[in-house]
Amino acid sequence: MTINATPPNSNTAFPLSTSGPGNSPTKSLGTAKPGLADNFETFLSLLTTQLRNQNPLDPLNVNQFTQQLVQFAQVEQQLRGNKLLTTLVDTQKTVQSTQALAFVGTTAVVDGSAATLTKGSAIWTLQTPKKVGAVVSVTNAAGQTIFSSNRTLAAGANSFAWDGRGDDGRTAPDGIYKLTVTAKERSDETVPISTEVQGTVDSVDLTASPILLSIGGQRYTMDKIKRVVQPSSDETSRRL
Repeated sequence: MTINATPPNSNTAFPLSTSGPGNSPTKSLGTAKPGLADNFETFLSLLTTQLRNQNPLDPLNVNQFTQQLVQFAQVEQQLRGNKLLTTLVDTQKTVQSTQALAFVGTTAVVDGSAATLTKGSAIWTLQTPKKVGAVVSVTNAAGQTIFSSNRTLAAGANSFAWDGRGDDGRTAPDGIYKLTVTAKERSDETVPISTEVQGTVDSVDLTASPILLSIGGQRYTMDKIKRVVQPSSDETSRRL
C-alpha cells in the first residue's frame, strides 16, 4: 500500500528525514540522513503521518499497519547490507593487491607446460606418481620439436633444466617453449605426468580482474601459484 506523506490541504511534503524537532528539514549533502532504525522520532513521524492520512471509513487494522512498518525496516536493512557488501568487496580488493605486490621479485611455481628460455635456462618441474621412463620433448612457438631426450623419472618431483641447445647442437633464442612428456610402463600403459613452470614474478597488473602476475612474460592469476621457492632450484627436486 502506498503511504501519502502529505497532510490534507497542504502543499508541503512531510519531512521524513528530520533528526529532531529543533533541526532544520534541509540537510547538507555531506551529512548522512538518519534511518528508521537510528532515529526514534523519525519512526514516530511515520507512524503519526500514516494515522493522520488514512481513510477514516476504512482504517488499517493493527496487523496491516505492523506489516508495513516491518517492511520499512527490512528495506532499510537491505540497503545498508548492500553498502556493507560494497565496503567488504573494496577491502578484499585492497588485501588482494597487497598480497599480489608481495610476489614481485620472488620465484614462483605454477601449473603449466610453457616456460620462458632466458639466458640459456628454462626450468620445469615434473610430477610423477611412480618411477618411470619418459620421453621429454621441447617445442618452439611454431610447434617444431627442437629437443627430445629419453629420461628416467623418479617418483615425486623431478626438476628438468634445459640449456637451450637443440638436437642439432644450435642454441635456441630466448622465448617461450613448451615441454611435452610421454611416459609409459612396461605394460605399455600411459603414466600421467604433470608439469609445473618456475619463474620470477616480474610485475603485477592491479587493473585486471582478477589480478594478474607476470611470470617470464606469461600472465597468471594468483590462484595458479602453487608455491614460492628460492631463486636456486628446489633442494627437494632431482635434476635430470
